[in-house]
Amino acid sequence: MISQLSWKVGGQQGEGIESTGEIFSIALNRLGYYLYGYRHFSSRIKGGHTNNKIRVSTTQVRSIADDLDILVAFDQETIDFNFHELRDGGIVIADAKFNPTIPEGANVTLYAVPFTEIATNLGTALMKNMVAVGASSAVLGLDISVYEEVVQEIFGRKGQQVVEKNMEAIRAGAEFMKEQLGDYIQTMKLEKADGKKRMFMIGNDAIALGAIAGGARFMAAYPITPASEIMEYLIKKLPSLGGTVIQTEDEIAACTMAIGANYAGVRTLTASAGPGLSLMMEAIGLAGITETPIVIVDTQRGGPSTGLPTKQEQSDLMAMIYGTHGEIPKIVMAPSTVQEAFYDMVEAFNLAEEYQCPVIVLSDLQLSLGKQTVEPLEYDKIEIRRGKLVTDELPPLENKANFKRYEVTEDGISPRVLPGTPNGIHHVTGVEHAETGRPSEVASNRKMQMDKRLRKLKNIKFNTPVHKNAKHEEADVLIVGFNSTRGAIEEAMGRLERDGLKVNHAHIRLIHPFPTEEVLPLVQSAKKVVVVEQNATGQLANILKMNVGHADKISSILKYDGTPFLPHEVYTKCKELL
Repeated sequence: MISQLSWKVGGQQGEGIESTGEIFSIALNRLGYYLYGYRHFSSRIKGGHTNNKIRVSTTQVRSIADDLDILVAFDQETIDFNFHELRDGGIVIADAKFNPTIPEGANVTLYAVPFTEIATNLGTALMKNMVAVGASSAVLGLDISVYEEVVQEIFGRKGQQVVEKNMEAIRAGAEFMKEQLGDYIQTMKLEKADGKKRMFMIGNDAIALGAIAGGARFMAAYPITPASEIMEYLIKKLPSLGGTVIQTEDEIAACTMAIGANYAGVRTLTASAGPGLSLMMEAIGLAGITETPIVIVDTQRGGPSTGLPTKQEQSDLMAMIYGTHGEIPKIVMAPSTVQEAFYDMVEAFNLAEEYQCPVIVLSDLQLSLGKQTVEPLEYDKIEIRRGKLVTDELPPLENKANFKRYEVTEDGISPRVLPGTPNGIHHVTGVEHAETGRPSEVASNRKMQMDKRLRKLKNIKFNTPVHKNAKHEEADVLIVGFNSTRGAIEEAMGRLERDGLKVNHAHIRLIHPFPTEEVLPLVQSAKKVVVVEQNATGQLANILKMNVGHADKISSILKYDGTPFLPHEVYTKCKELL
């Protein structure tokens, strides 16, 4: 029996690849296994190779596996494209319909299973993916009864006969595979999981759920990969909570509409990817100068321009910090797990209102669309903080004066009122303004207002600006990363430690303003600093150098081919640099 394995299903988009992985993984999650899934797909609606790689374990996993134990193939392209990942002793389960072949001499066993034929005999070829699920279950030693509840949930609305037919297809696939396996039936049997109930979700769902928990009741957005699921989740959930989602004509409208709703007092968000954020930059500047809270989610993908819209990259970092014209206070956060994505969204709304500025929650495609096991969320830990929002009755204004919405204060944060508040009337404009909001080009006022706005973030409070695993007072190497590279780094760390190296890890969760006080001691105590990131120019490494110095000891491990880091890649590159 084994405690961990990696399973992948592949074929053409539109032939049920995603649902195959979904049914397989949901059932295993409910048995108590930890899972981590990543889906490779083409930037088209139908056609083109797609695959879903799922790691199954009896312990927590946060990364794709280096290799592959089982490959389920619906076409020869899947075998040709993914065969190199299979370990010695691995298994290919392929549809007999296309006469599958594998390279000669490979230490891999091919099982040709008539997915399409079995499904057709049961009523429709569309159920071939259910046959594949059954065949996979036989290899893992799973009782097919684990799928009954999942199949009922997915197909129940189509009628009980459809449910029974799909279960019959799973059963037929399992029985056929058992006959083929013979004496090898126990070779990949999974150890029993702990049976505990845990959530299984993509980062985008956690971001959306976190927005709800954080009090958001309005979203304005335009669909774009890989951010669309945030909007789709909230479209289903917000109406029942008295909220709404508006699909705008473009990202400019989405951002300005979100600014307007926040000004009116509703916690509001928008979400997009790199191209959409480029369009929002002028509006983000408007939020900065008008000191209007707004939360913006950037789900990074391959760029520039349309680039690689369905592939992994982390190249928006500098743009999110410095992309706006002029200088405004801005907070950029970067969760590294699905669980952090939930809690960080709640905190993003608190920080946006406390510091009255744009807050950008930075994700990436692997985190946004990768599905992983999540421990139960602790909703009782959530608090709503609205900063200097004036809720008490205001004193009358003298001589028809306006309320000092942009009053110069020691901490840089002015009192905020909602439209319609008695005695709270003031101007709001995108040009430089005096304390009451009236336009002003007076040099002394300009300097005073700029200094006030930029003072806001000098003492920002963020619970965990850096996720640290620093057990060594003096480390041979400090590995630094952000967003979804955390899992691969953590596994590489373990391997490096087993080689006798002292390794510390800092995963940056507050990108801007940079947590220098947290990071500097770790850099100083390390002989070598290695920054792992998915872009071509070492953006996080450059930010690190700007904020902590020690450029002579900082090196980069970069990957920008559209695929996520694997643990062995981080391990191998670190060994080369040390």
